[in-house]
Amino acid sequence: QVTLVESGGGLVQAGGSLRLSCAASGGPAFRWYHMGWFRQAPGKEREFVAGISWSPGNTYYADSVKGRFTISRDNAKITVYLQMNTLKPEDTAVYYCARGRATLIRTQSDVDYWGQGTQVTVSS
Repeated sequence: QVTLVESGGGLVQAGGSLRLSCAASGGPAFRWYHMGWFRQAPGKEREFVAGISWSPGNTYYADSVKGRFTISRDNAKITVYLQMNTLKPEDTAVYYCARGRATLIRTQSDVDYWGQGTQVTVSS
């Protein structure tokens, strides 16, 4: 059974930074999977934030976070990270780690496992 556990969320002022982590366990080798981050704000649909391929670790982002967020992975530690800089109040959401089925992650249908989510709140 694959388990994804996020950590690192919290309350931060606008302009501040947070680093989210997603630790994976169970299942086949982590290094073979595309990974990603989504977020869901109250009353809104869950949306794609960032993705990273299994090899060579190509990254891609939603336009709303491009230039501010950075996704990375450490296959030795079986962990994916999301560094979030210059945070804005509109970044407030529950952030979810996701493992891809077979293709690069861009939509919820590309995901086969989800983490439980971690709350990020950005105050103005």
